[in-house]
Amino acid sequence: MKLNYLRFGTTAFIWLLGTALVSGQQLADQSEIDLKDLSSFKTPGKTWTLAGGVTANLNEVNVLNVAKGTGILVNVPSKKDHGSDLLTIGEHGDIVLELDYLLAKGANSGIYLQGVYEIQLEDSWGILKPTSSNNGGIYQRWDDSKPEGQQGYQGYAPRQNASKAPGLWQHIKIAFQAPRFDASGNKTANARILGIELNGVLIHDNIELFGVTRGANDKEKALGALRLQGDHGAVAFRNIKTSKLPAEMLNGGQRGGSDTDPIYIDVTTTPNIRSFVDVPGGPKVVHAISVGSPTQVHFSYDLDNGALFQAWHGEFVDATPMWHDRGNGTSRPRGSVTAFTKKPVPTLAKLTDAQGAWLTDTTGTGFKTKGYTLDDQERPTFNYNIYGTKVSDAIKALENGQGLSREIILETPVDNIYALIADASSVEEVSKGLYLVDGQSFYLKFDDTKDKPVIRDVNGRKQLVVPVRGKLNYSILF
Repeated sequence: MKLNYLRFGTTAFIWLLGTALVSGQQLADQSEIDLKDLSSFKTPGKTWTLAGGVTANLNEVNVLNVAKGTGILVNVPSKKDHGSDLLTIGEHGDIVLELDYLLAKGANSGIYLQGVYEIQLEDSWGILKPTSSNNGGIYQRWDDSKPEGQQGYQGYAPRQNASKAPGLWQHIKIAFQAPRFDASGNKTANARILGIELNGVLIHDNIELFGVTRGANDKEKALGALRLQGDHGAVAFRNIKTSKLPAEMLNGGQRGGSDTDPIYIDVTTTPNIRSFVDVPGGPKVVHAISVGSPTQVHFSYDLDNGALFQAWHGEFVDATPMWHDRGNGTSRPRGSVTAFTKKPVPTLAKLTDAQGAWLTDTTGTGFKTKGYTLDDQERPTFNYNIYGTKVSDAIKALENGQGLSREIILETPVDNIYALIADASSVEEVSKGLYLVDGQSFYLKFDDTKDKPVIRDVNGRKQLVVPVRGKLNYSILF
């Protein structure tokens, strides 16, 4: 039987995948819901369809663009048909559930465990202080008999906002323990959310559920269907997988981990930190600086290559590996990371044309770092020399907390200088000046570019390169 791993925070757990779903079998015994058709669901409404691809419109509320095919479950309500919830034929008790979802701008949906405990899905892009009603929240319970303003109670906000932009795929992983009942049907133990990880970030840990949340369609019971909310907004799902809950996780039991007190960096007191930074699947960046912002948008920059290589939403930096005991010099992001490359290379290169081979390092380019200067908000502008000109590279968090702006300026223009803006599995222009990158992981937005960016094929990957004629401005939305 195949072993699989579930990771919450820094602790790994092992569980066993069950067999494929048979009609009427518990959901916890299957490995993945087959989205070649809708046969796994009870009487799906007309707003639920299957698709081969889906994108959002950042300027229109509740709009998804759908491509023909299968593999993606899509719900697009309309004014004529507000949609209905979708329930699985199979039922579950204890379960580990994980799936990808994508929201339209302004959309709202939810995952109801056993049909009665809602995990909120919502376009919460850029929100600084999430509540239980925002993306990843455990939705509140409701009592109409309570005074005005107090009807909602026992909702749980995510620890931080790890949400992505509309039209980007998000990943959620939930470990759920069902309520217990005796032979007479009396509840003997409440349900628990043992852990929820959103986009790689632990946002809930061992939450007891004292009853059903608002919008429940049934009472609490040992087994119940998985329910996807379909009457609040346009949403898509894919890779819906379930597996057995590890016995060691029951009742919030011990899951290992370190006894070391973490050393977290507060962005309000230390907005910039120099350290080593590990790049997943790539080499360590040894001369990196991580830059934080009160908008909870942060990034890391490679000073040896003038390269922006990752950014994240949420909390700033965990410096425990760097400062605890003897330390190893490494810090790591605490939020939901968007990686822009597996191997940072020089952002700028001198090419014969847009198809020229990119340099893997700065040797022979005259590169020399000149450090950085800070503005009155302690935001750095990076400075270096390359190809006989001085370069300033200013990267700033957008005020709305939705991404980064970047301005690269050559003090003296140099012919045939290009910027490598993306090196990814995919790059697609979805509207004028707006590009969707790396399997819908982030957007690149060019508002005013003298020369149109070029998408090129390099060793099975896509690269986006842009001529730099003195100045280049663009935004990264994620």
